Order: sequence, then structure tokens, then C-alpha cells
Amino acid sequence: MRKFALVGLAVAAVILGLACGRESAPQEKTPSAADPASLRAATVFSGEIAFQSDLDGNPEIYVLSSDRLRQLTDASWNSEFPKWSPDGRRIAFSANPGGTYQIFVMNADGSGVRQVTRGENDAIEQAWFPDGKRLAFTEQRRSGLGRSYTLRSIDLQTGRLEQLVPEFSGSSALPEFSPTAPLLAFTGKKVLGWDAFVYDFASKAVTQVTRGGKACRPHFSPDGRRLAFVSSQADGKGDIWVMNPDGSGQARLTELPETFDYYPSWSGDGRTIVFASGTKHYPHQGQWSLFLADVATKKIKPLFRSGSRDVFPDWRWSPGS
Repeated sequence: MRKFALVGLAVAAVILGLACGRESAPQEKTPSAADPASLRAATVFSGEIAFQSDLDGNPEIYVLSSDRLRQLTDASWNSEFPKWSPDGRRIAFSANPGGTYQIFVMNADGSGVRQVTRGENDAIEQAWFPDGKRLAFTEQRRSGLGRSYTLRSIDLQTGRLEQLVPEFSGSSALPEFSPTAPLLAFTGKKVLGWDAFVYDFASKAVTQVTRGGKACRPHFSPDGRRLAFVSSQADGKGDIWVMNPDGSGQARLTELPETFDYYPSWSGDGRTIVFASGTKHYPHQGQWSLFLADVATKKIKPLFRSGSRDVFPDWRWSPGS
């Protein structure tokens, strides 16, 4: 892992039928389209946003603040889907130096990279448990009939693996935890199409909170009172929506019929959502950029545009920074 340095699924459309996926194979590096040191956020914001970009030719992990851009990984393989730990000191991400995707953890400055999973199947799209001691992830299994997806967890100290949500009969992926309650939001499929579900660890109950097979990526707000999610029901491409954790009060936040709007992540005060938007279907083509959406007013502001695919933002909040 010496090529990881501080300088700074495909789950293709088939994983969730909605561009809820990721790229699947390493890419050769090409000359950088822009010098990361020359790029800045277009809007002042608090905290830092980790995200994935192929700015230097293949997917790498970057961290954006109001005054600078840092590149945390630099390798010939793909490094994707960064997620801040609850204390903000570490970042978990997916990478495929050995061919299959596995979960890695590094310090917030890009140092101390450590491989967490070592299975024969892809381990992707991870999320931290609120205590920071375990990670949930999506295990992707490939067969002659296609792909299957199962949520699993791993203890970072012991390496113990467990299946999450064994009560759910179907494919399960893309975990996100409530920071205030024993709840897990995830994307699931029972027959056709993907929807958002919420699992209660206390009661062992699974609740389907969207219908129609056109939704994915539920993400809890910091106070646990709302979920942001992606739905293609309005324009056939994908928009950011918000709802209550029981599925009530669904409201469309982005109304941009010409773009695909995906990967929502909340600010720490719950007033703003960062998301990625592009005019062509990710992950295979087109430029994607980061935007901010005001939850109350629905006002959209540009945040960052590198001219490449800037996706999977995750916001670490620090008020007053």
C-alpha cells in the first residue's frame, strides 16, 4: 500500500438500476486535467467534504474545504467511496489493488492505510457504526446468473464478520446508520426494482419506506429525524428527496430534469445537503460535479467542479471552521 500518499458497484447501473453503483475495474492513469492545488470550492462552507474523483485519471480520494483541496490517495488502482468515521479522525474507503474491492481505513490526512476485509468477494459501499468500532459494508457476489448483494459487518479490532439484517429476504446494500437511534437505513430489492428500507435493531423489524422500485441511498440527518434519498420517480433520472424515517412526508429537493442527482450527505446542522450531479449516467461517462442544496428553500449552489467525475461526497462537520 506504499503508493497511497498524502497530497492532498461497477456496481454499474445494474446494482440498483439507478446509477447507485460504482466502477468495477482499475483504470490506467492519464495526465491530470487540472492541478488539484489550483482548484477551490465555489462556495464557503463549514467542515470538510471527502469525495471521489478521477481528476488524475482514475478514482482517488480527495478532501475539500473552503480554502483548499487535498488528494489523499494516489495509486494505479481505484480508491472509492470515502466515509468519515464518527469522530472525524479516519476515513474508510473501497479499493481494488488485488482485483476485488476490499475495505480500507486510513487517517484523516491519508496516512496509516490499513486493509480491513480480505474476502474473495467484493466488499464495497461501507458505513461506520456509530461507536466507530465496526464497519457495515455491501458484499457483492458474482455468478453466472449475475450479482447478489448482502449487508455484512466487520469488527475493526477482531476482524469478526457477521451478516446484517438476516430478517430481510432479498438483496441488501448501501448501509447508513442513524446517529441517534438503533436504526439502519439501506437499499433493498425483493423482486424487481430497488427501494429504501429501515431496520430497527431493537425490534428486529424491517420497514419499507419507499415504493415503486425507483429509490436508493437513504441517508439519516444528524438529528436522526429525516432521511435524504435518491428517487427517479419524478424525472426518470434521479433527484434528491427527503422524508421522515417511517417513509412519511416525502418531498422532492432537487428539480433538475436535465441531470442525474445522487449521493446525498448532510451538513452537521441539518440545513444543507451536498450531492453530486451530472448530465450523463454515472459511472461510465460524463462529468459530475458537487452541489449544495438548502433543505428549507431548495436553493442550489455549485460547490466544486474539476471537469472530471466528482462523486460520493461525505461531509465532516465542524461549526465555525
